[in-house]
Amino acid sequence: MESNIQPASYSDDKLPQWITNILGTTIAVLTLALPLLAIGCYSHSNINVISPTSYE
Repeated sequence: MESNIQPASYSDDKLPQWITNILGTTIAVLTLALPLLAIGCYSHSNINVISPTSYE
């Protein structure tokens, strides 16, 4: 007894290539940008810079 049912193809479930490119780029940019934004937001510049003294 033969069956004419073929296994499900995974190619039907894939997203279009341009969507995966945009998604990958978005994830990469967020991965790089979010830590820098967090560091910039939460780091305080309480560093006292010693100004050079002028000699008279």
